[in-house]
Amino acid sequence: MAQTATAVSLAALAVPSSGSRGRRHPETPHPYRNDFQRDRDRIVHSHAFRRLENKTQVFTRRFSDHFRNRLTHTIEVAQISRTIAAQLGLNVDLVEALALVHDLGHPPFGHAGEKALDTAMRQHGSTFDHNLHALRIVEDFEMRYAAFRGLNLTFEVREGIIKHSRDYSPDQFPDLSEYLLDQRPPLEAQLIDLTDEIGYDTADL
Repeated sequence: MAQTATAVSLAALAVPSSGSRGRRHPETPHPYRNDFQRDRDRIVHSHAFRRLENKTQVFTRRFSDHFRNRLTHTIEVAQISRTIAAQLGLNVDLVEALALVHDLGHPPFGHAGEKALDTAMRQHGSTFDHNLHALRIVEDFEMRYAAFRGLNLTFEVREGIIKHSRDYSPDQFPDLSEYLLDQRPPLEAQLIDLTDEIGYDTADL
């Protein structure tokens, strides 16, 4: 008789939907959406999310009818992430929001485009990093509200944007000290790094 695998529950380590550390600008709780569901919706309806459609992932349009772009990749990562998060007992809503926002700061032409921008920025004493750029987008560039700049996302989503795929030195990035750079991000953010790779490996090869 075939045996079914039993998923390991990490629910005790999950970020609770009611336990967010809040937003920069306090808001009245929504009657039927939790904080991370609201973040997800704001990301999906942002201008930057729509622009992912025109950023190719592997092929350009003229080479294939099945070309991949950042938007299709992001949707796939969100689906994979939700499935795994549900099996592990993690916060599915936070995972989905992080999956949808994880590539928001990518320039055109993939990592080659990021490298070119970084080279250009270093000539002016700065650098370019797509995670940090995504944080700038959601905190400053998006103009959706009259009272403040940005999307006013929760701390957990903003933290996950910069910490899901690499570490940043507190000494090198003092402006990011509020995100506890000396600590690992929540498991929900760490999961995005893995599902991002799964999305690449299963579709881009």
